[in-house]
Amino acid sequence: MAAKKESKEHKHAKDDASERHSHKEHKEEKEGNAHKDEKAPHTKTHKYPHSSHIKHTQQYEWIEYKPQDIEEVIINLANAGNTPSEIGMILRDQYGIPNVAKVIGEKIEKILEKNKLHSDIPRDLLNLIKKSVQLENHLQKNRKDFTAKRGYINTVSKIKKLVNYYHKSGRLSKDWRYTPERAALLIK
Repeated sequence: MAAKKESKEHKHAKDDASERHSHKEHKEEKEGNAHKDEKAPHTKTHKYPHSSHIKHTQQYEWIEYKPQDIEEVIINLANAGNTPSEIGMILRDQYGIPNVAKVIGEKIEKILEKNKLHSDIPRDLLNLIKKSVQLENHLQKNRKDFTAKRGYINTVSKIKKLVNYYHKSGRLSKDWRYTPERAALLIK
């Protein structure tokens, strides 16, 4: 009986060893094939090429407007009080221009900056300030909403970090500071 047990255990050990060996061979085959498929070991292949450094213009067949006409429309929409993102949606929905940067070669914000129509405060900072004012108004009505209080604290923290960044990069004047009173005045 003991001899049968030993032979069974020996057989199982043999099977396990052969399975491990076959897995090892399979893995080596995969690695071997991977090296054959590569062009050269030192070259990198990128999934998405970095084409943002190059200005590309692309003509769509259905666009009836010339780049100068599109710029005029952008300026008119900005003078009407629309934000750059709203201008982009209006151009897409009403004028059939899917991407201004691909048609003209410049983004909407660059066109507004060139024509001195951009705001003094960057758009992302203004959006955070708007959110902080909304949260502050909510907290005045709902003092026990601690989740909203945490959101307000996080938003103010993001604002302060962004203000420091814009001070260093020169997009905001050095004396500009965030205060809840100034934020409420900016949003009104």
